[in-house]
Amino acid sequence: MYKKKAIYYLITILNFYLLPNLIVDTGSGMSMLLIIMPLIILGNSIFYGAVFGFKIIFAIITAVLFIPSIFIYYNSSVMLYSIIYGIVSLIGIGIGSYFFKKNRENL
Repeated sequence: MYKKKAIYYLITILNFYLLPNLIVDTGSGMSMLLIIMPLIILGNSIFYGAVFGFKIIFAIITAVLFIPSIFIYYNSSVMLYSIIYGIVSLIGIGIGSYFFKKNRENL
């Protein structure tokens, strides 16, 4: 069970700790923070919710995993994004678990 979940956490970690290395200026930084990272979180959370159901702990861990990257790549002004990414993850888990439940009912 933990090995199956590990891939979702690994994707989240790579999202927060490798993608910021691609930031070259303010425009690319804002695109990364506002578009690319949330889309990856949303997609990852949808798949997580589809496989494991609605588990709020994934959204909490997603938000917490972003916090150290704030001090590595950004400054404290992006602390709010931790909460935003947690909410995006929660929405994705909800979408994934809803459609997974819907598919199981149709079987």
